[in-house]
Amino acid sequence: MVITLGAPLNLEQFIQIARFGAEVAFSPDYCSRVSRARELIEKAISEDRVMYGVTTGFGSLSTRVINKEEAQQLQRNIVLSHSISVGEPYTKEQARATMLMVLQNVGQGHSGVRLEVLELLREMLNRDVTPWMPREGSVGYLSPEAHMALVLIGEGQAYYQGELMPGKAALEKAGLEPIPLAAKEGLALVSGTTSVTALASLALYDMINAAKAADVIGSVSLEVLKGVMRAFDPRVMSVRPHKEQDGSADNVRRILAGSEVLKHYEGTRLQDALSLRCIPQLHGASKKAFYDAKGTIEIEMNSCCDNPIIWDMGDDADVISACNCDSSYVGLAMDSASIACTMLAKMSERRNNRIIDEAFSGYPAFLISNPGLNSGLMIPQYGQAGLLNDMRILSTPAVIDNTPTCCNQEDYVAMGYNASKKAIQVVEKLEYILAIELLSGFQAQQFLDEKLSRSPATAKLLREIGEHVPVMKEDMFLHPHIEYLRDLIHSGELVKLVEGVVGPLN
Repeated sequence: MVITLGAPLNLEQFIQIARFGAEVAFSPDYCSRVSRARELIEKAISEDRVMYGVTTGFGSLSTRVINKEEAQQLQRNIVLSHSISVGEPYTKEQARATMLMVLQNVGQGHSGVRLEVLELLREMLNRDVTPWMPREGSVGYLSPEAHMALVLIGEGQAYYQGELMPGKAALEKAGLEPIPLAAKEGLALVSGTTSVTALASLALYDMINAAKAADVIGSVSLEVLKGVMRAFDPRVMSVRPHKEQDGSADNVRRILAGSEVLKHYEGTRLQDALSLRCIPQLHGASKKAFYDAKGTIEIEMNSCCDNPIIWDMGDDADVISACNCDSSYVGLAMDSASIACTMLAKMSERRNNRIIDEAFSGYPAFLISNPGLNSGLMIPQYGQAGLLNDMRILSTPAVIDNTPTCCNQEDYVAMGYNASKKAIQVVEKLEYILAIELLSGFQAQQFLDEKLSRSPATAKLLREIGEHVPVMKEDMFLHPHIEYLRDLIHSGELVKLVEGVVGPLN
């Protein structure tokens, strides 16, 4: 698959490149606007105009004038001096996502970077050269991106086909050559909300998928617990017309259509506990947070978040120093999305608890025929509790913090980077919590009346799981089964399996 940059990019296309390795091309319009911006910046330099980060220093050093002869050294210096992030490196998809966001940011035609610099970055994506980019110690931009820029100039480290080596060697193995940076290019490569939006995009894609998976897994639990379907009646949804709530209720109705289990136990109780009865309301509210965030992220990924920006005035350029590199939009969106994830997780844990508690489910304690000698599914719920505690800690908003930088030139800092970084951890933990609920839903089926058929959708899903996870008759090593179920969720295969029966989920 080839995806051409130039027109607006959506989240799904972004993921195809960052995660699944789609090839990147540039449209003629992309090339034209990048080249025009470079013409304008070179004209301004030739006229000895004072421009932030081009003919001046950076941050609080913006009052220090740099002459034209030192412009190239200035750009190299910013890359070297800003490469200070530490700790574990980005995963391959996180690094690729950041590279893509740099291409998107600078490719809007308001940065003044030469096209050949962006072509080198594009070829690194297409030829599997992935910069080594430590992820800790950023306030929103600069440091991880600087490690990426090091590779462009033949410095730093990079992976080539999975092997870590010096950046210059990685380029050579891919048939590429490093490029010296000209005026403004070092600044443009490290500036903007590129890594913030990159990490947010990966997390948000997984959050939206996990929310659909939660509808499926919640339906499995509802069926296992012989739930009351009247709570999902379209008339109930119509008097509180949030479209996401209605969509989740519709998903549950379609997933459980044709269930003899639910038909047999219909009328045996008036209502269920909130963790079952309130699935449309909570799942719907979480989905709204995710889709609101998606709108924000897609605007951001198609924006110029550089500083300064170059504005084409016809025969001249206006070079404007402002603050599109602020990460508030993305930070607020991802803090909200993380809270929504944690709400999905806390409901999942409660549904799981009802399945394994004999007082609520009517099944043997912890879904094992000989409890006492066997612990059954006792401890996976402990795992949920630990994961959920982590999620609650991580759901404390990052953007409420403020630590001034740059001798108080940057006296307010949005901290959106940390919001996006922790969102990746949050959704991973949600996937594990959902996987544990699904494990219980799968194991509980051995105690249902075999004469009562499951719904076609849940039956198909449980058959697929049964190809990989045994029915537990006595204690067994559970870790690989939890990992399998998490992968089933994360890959999107769980949602696809069910959609093959009921059609696209809301």
